[in-house]
Amino acid sequence: MKIIALADLHGKTKTLPLLAEHIRTADLVLLVGDITHFGRGTEIAGIIDTLRQMNPQILAVSGNCDYPQVELFLQAEKMSLNANVVSYGQYAFAGLSGSLPCPGKTPNEYTEEEYEILLGDLELPPDLPLILVTHQPPYGTLNDQVSPGVHVGSKMIRQFIERHQPLMCFTGHIHEGIGMDHIGHTIVINAGPAGAGNYALTESEGTVIKNTAIRNLFKR
Repeated sequence: MKIIALADLHGKTKTLPLLAEHIRTADLVLLVGDITHFGRGTEIAGIIDTLRQMNPQILAVSGNCDYPQVELFLQAEKMSLNANVVSYGQYAFAGLSGSLPCPGKTPNEYTEEEYEILLGDLELPPDLPLILVTHQPPYGTLNDQVSPGVHVGSKMIRQFIERHQPLMCFTGHIHEGIGMDHIGHTIVINAGPAGAGNYALTESEGTVIKNTAIRNLFKR
């Protein structure tokens, strides 16, 4: 399966046509939160319409900068992975929207206790490899580091990963946390803001990851 993951688009849709070839040839498009920049129903509908013209296979979580109408739209379109499990191809996809409380209040925030409850309620199929999609990164990786030694990720998401060892965890939120890290056997991937031309491409078959790369449209 070929997956393209786009995190932190923040409504900057001008980068999407530049990614058209990768989007069209992907088996699945993952939107990893902050799809809009403090947008609501009209904004998310426009972005999804643009993407659907290139590829209708989309799964998503909303981010802390997406208003509740964004999540409602994703749910209505049966794209939402928030506290949800979707079987697609050879995999089970599960996810969480929003983020932990930010220094400045944003529209879509959760506490660790709320994340713990949502993760505990997930019904994971035992016979499919799991891929996790969370806007909030797990704690203690390079993907949640805002300055040397300062980690702001979710300990509940990390505990979930340690317990279930998904094949991959796609994340975002921390714009400076670009890169790949590991929690046990799980690859944690933060491609960086898609609005700045960043994206992740992954090709896998079953439990074998054939290729994973983080790229930027404007860098070679």
